[in-house]
Amino acid sequence: MNIQSAINKEIFIPRDERMLVAVEVRRRKKKRMAFLPTGPKGDYATFICVSVTNTRPPQLLITKVKRFGGSSSFIRRSQWRVEQLQQVNGINPNKDSPEFDLVFDNAMDQWVANSSADKCIFVQILYHACQTHWEGKAGGLGKSRKMGKESQRGRVDKSDQELAGAGHPDTYEFKNLQARRKSFVLPKHTEFINCQSKLTQDARTMNLVIYRCKAFLNRVKNLMVSNQSPSPGQGQMRNRAKGRSVGNLVQRVNVTLGERGDRLTRAEDKTVELTHKVQQFADTAHKLALKYSK
Repeated sequence: MNIQSAINKEIFIPRDERMLVAVEVRRRKKKRMAFLPTGPKGDYATFICVSVTNTRPPQLLITKVKRFGGSSSFIRRSQWRVEQLQQVNGINPNKDSPEFDLVFDNAMDQWVANSSADKCIFVQILYHACQTHWEGKAGGLGKSRKMGKESQRGRVDKSDQELAGAGHPDTYEFKNLQARRKSFVLPKHTEFINCQSKLTQDARTMNLVIYRCKAFLNRVKNLMVSNQSPSPGQGQMRNRAKGRSVGNLVQRVNVTLGERGDRLTRAEDKTVELTHKVQQFADTAHKLALKYSK
């Protein structure tokens, strides 16, 4: 069982939630006062997780999870609703990088992921989860408003004669309900800044596959490096040569995947552009057909 499955099973499933993505991170900057003593470095791993509840309406949540050294269990430390997430800062919009910031109503965290691929997977899934969440919110509000108008129209038609010449308590209640609905303002959507366009556009599926491959290769590389044991003489030289060859192979595969991803992104962008042009042409042809049919 990998780490993400273990976190989902231990932290989220018992709370009737479903984890979408988790990324292992560490602090990018630690602000300490010069006159305060610095204790020993904490032996723990930190994970930022995105989850959605199984209830209706579903809630999108961001959770900080820790696992301390010598322990196999995970601990939930903090949790925020997506409405509290003001901004996601990708730091560099021009190239892949492992750094990103999360700005909440009452906190700001500056993180570094284990690799740029891990960060890109996290940002991409979080962005599209936010889009789905806000679209669902807007659709639910529009549906409730429509149902309210139809219900009121039916009530007015039914009791038109009864209300003639006299006030009715239902009318006051409806006006009060309308005033509350008009005063209701949807929370501000999460802002994604300095994020690469390929993380927030229609090419997300293929890019996600590429980033998962890169993340897997990085984990394999780290695992092989950690498993190398130092040995004297020729054995040590041989192990170093193997490590360099594996590192070069992983680097070449990463470059190839990156180039392929860029080509696929350009191709999908061109496809979207052609689709828009075809749609415009179809709309124009339809208008002309309507014009000359008259």
